[in-house]
Parts: sequence; structure tokens; C-alpha cells
Amino acid sequence: MPTVAIVGRPNVGKSALFNRLAKRKIAIVHDQPGVTRDRISAPCLATAVPCTLIDTGGIGATLDDGFGAQVTLEADIAMQTANLILFVVDAHEGLTPVDLDLGAKLRKAQLPVMLVVNKVDDDKHVRATDEFSRLGFGDPACISAEHGRGMNDLTQRIDEIIKPLEGEIQEAIEEAEAAGIKLAIVGKPNAGKSSLVNAILNDRRTIVSDIAGTTRDAIDLPCDHGGERFTLIDTAGLRPRAKRDTSVEVFSAMRTERAIRRADLCVLVIDLAAGISAQDRKIAQEILKENKPCLIVLNKFDLYHPDAPMKARMAEATDHVKRELFFLSYAPFVTVSAKSGQAVEQVLKKVLAIKKGARKVPSTGKLNRMLQEAFQINPPPSDKRSAKRLKLYYATAAVEEKYSTIPVPTFVLFVNDKALMPASYEQYLANRLREFNPVAGVPIVFSVRSRDRREWDKRK
Repeated sequence: MPTVAIVGRPNVGKSALFNRLAKRKIAIVHDQPGVTRDRISAPCLATAVPCTLIDTGGIGATLDDGFGAQVTLEADIAMQTANLILFVVDAHEGLTPVDLDLGAKLRKAQLPVMLVVNKVDDDKHVRATDEFSRLGFGDPACISAEHGRGMNDLTQRIDEIIKPLEGEIQEAIEEAEAAGIKLAIVGKPNAGKSSLVNAILNDRRTIVSDIAGTTRDAIDLPCDHGGERFTLIDTAGLRPRAKRDTSVEVFSAMRTERAIRRADLCVLVIDLAAGISAQDRKIAQEILKENKPCLIVLNKFDLYHPDAPMKARMAEATDHVKRELFFLSYAPFVTVSAKSGQAVEQVLKKVLAIKKGARKVPSTGKLNRMLQEAFQINPPPSDKRSAKRLKLYYATAAVEEKYSTIPVPTFVLFVNDKALMPASYEQYLANRLREFNPVAGVPIVFSVRSRDRREWDKRK
């Protein structure tokens, strides 16, 4: 989808505008400058044309270091990743030197920039917006994000700019279909991602170095195996947020996170010789959050207890993965040595096996019988306040195959009240479903919906 980035100096109302366009309270809104420290994104629900919002507030240097580095980094990120930039200024405080500096930076962007004057609560503030013409971005959109004033005009102007991109989006979808199975090769720096890609391709297509962080961009590399077309997305290693101290690293992290979202399957590469670290678990959590099929590649297996018998090494590796990545239990693993090419051919074979298994979706009848049996064996707990208990009326599986070559089914559960579904019981149902329909590498996703029993009987 097109991306709309919201930029501006601290405390001009970027987060309030973000929440208004997303129609959800996602970003924290506070009078104190710099409350938003992490970059956040969400679908825009206020526009007619689908797009993604990015709130760039708080990225870069801390506020104590001054605004210069932060403003520059925000502008760079917006210009690198967005299709439209919303440049937000404050009608109450008027034009500031920071606004002028940011405006000069944004004028260099090769994409549309819309000036948004926020906190225009009455006609007096509308007349005061003339001074912002010095920024050189034409007629501004005058709004009050807090009170919703001027939002219809703003969303219409956004639609007019991003509407022509729909044709480009369709072309991108067609290109994605031609790309075959898209595999995002992810992991922390120096885990051996580029070595694994080179070994699969049997060619030194990417730069390999002992220096962590050599790969900066997400590189798409096509290949064929077993009559199937693949696109390997070699990504930069994801470092902890606190250590992303340059704009280059921020861009690299953004591209890696985007690669995870657009991939059909994520290949999580782990340096087994060094062991599974906290950063490996964070990357695994990112894959889980996006509900992506996953294959774990335990690299450098030749260096893992090399003097021990093979059977003992495999047993130890299995225990290590189950213990450290228990929340990613649906993901199978393979042990390889990318540097020597040992067992690398197993990676794509396992991916094809995951793709084949993903199409084994239980029929509606079997799904309902299995879930009803699970409810009988272990009934859900009753709510302490209302004494009510969760009841399942009906279940079905929804599969959107056109969006991915490895579709992840969503199991839709129609119940009396979804608030009565505790997370522990949802996990129990997921475990039972996996026992009934064992599909390695594919997550189980539930969509629990409340429905009145009388309405349900009427519909039936």
C-alpha cells in the first residue's frame, strides 16, 4: 500500500493526527515534547484509498541533544520510505527556526509534501496561518487533530495524491506473483545470512564479511529449485533499538521489518555456535507478531560441540531451540553450515514441505467436531465477575491464497462473547488444533467474534 509519513518538530500534534487518521488511539498523546520515541505504523482508516501511516516522532537523537539531528533523521526516513509526506506545524506557536530547517530539507524530496497546520481551533488561527507560506508548500490543510476540525478536507486531499498509485500497486502485486515464494532471510548481525544466501545460490552474490552489519539493504535475489521459483530477500541484521545509532542503521532496520511483512516465509538464521540470544528471541517475536510462516536455520552447526557424537549434538540443539524459542514452537528447524555448504540444500526442501502442508486446511465439519470435542474435554473457565462461560456456536477457516504463496489460514470462531476467551484457553485450542491438523512452519491464527445466539439461530 502507499505510505504516508507524518513529520514535524516535537509537540506539534503528530501523534494526535496519527490517531485521528488511524481511527484508533495507538500513539501516546501528551503535552510534553518527545513522548513518541519509537516509530509506529498502522493502516489509515480515514481515507478512501488504502494506505499505511508512519509516525516518525522521536527517532534519532534524544531531545536533550537538541532538535537538529532528530529533525534531519525524521526527514531522511520520510523521504526514503514514503509516497506522501504530511509536514505538521503548530498554529499556536507559529513558524519556528526548526520548521524552516525541516522545510528546507523536505523541499529536496522527490515526492509530494503537504503542509498541515494543526491546532487551528477557530477562525482567528486560520488567519494566522499565512506566515507558513514562507515554507513554500502551497495552500496548507488547516486542521485541529484533537477536535477533528478540517479532517474531511485533509483526507480528500490525501486521496487525490495517492489515488494514482493504485495502478502501481497492481503492478507490484503482479510482480510479486512472478517472484514465486518470497523468503526473508533474517537474523542478528553476523549470524551467517549472506553466507547462507550465497550457499543456496552457489554464487557469491552478496557481500560476506566477519564484520557485523556488512549488509545494509534488503536485496532480492531470484533462484529456482525443484521446479519452484524463489526470491531470497537478504536483509541487514536487526540490532537492538538502543544500538541503532545512525540513520543508515535505522533505514536498514526498517527495510528488514518491511521484508518480514512482505515475505511469504521467514528464514530465521541463528548462530548456533554462539547460542540463541535475546536479540534472536526479539526477531522471532517480530515474525510471530506478523503471523508469518517460519523456518529456523541453525547455522555453524560444525562448530557446535564438534567433539561430541552427532546424536548428542542434535539432541542438545533440539533442547536448546525448544527452550529458548518455545513461543515459536510451530517453526521447524534445520542444522547447516553455510560456510562449507553442509546440508544447505535442506533449506529449500523444507520450505517446499511447509508450502505443501499449508494447503492442508481442515474442512468446516471436521474443524467444528474437533473444537467441540476440545470444549468437552477441557471446558473454558467461567468469568469471575459475570459467572458466564464461553460458548462456541460455529467455526470456519478463511484462506486468502491470492495474497501469499504460503497462505496462513484464519480460524474464525463465532462465540457468545469474545471477552470470555482468555489467552490461555486460546493457546489450548491452538495446541489441540495442531494435534488434529499437524502443519509444521505455519502459525495458527484465531479471529474470535461475538454473536448473539438468537441472531445466529435466525441466520442458520
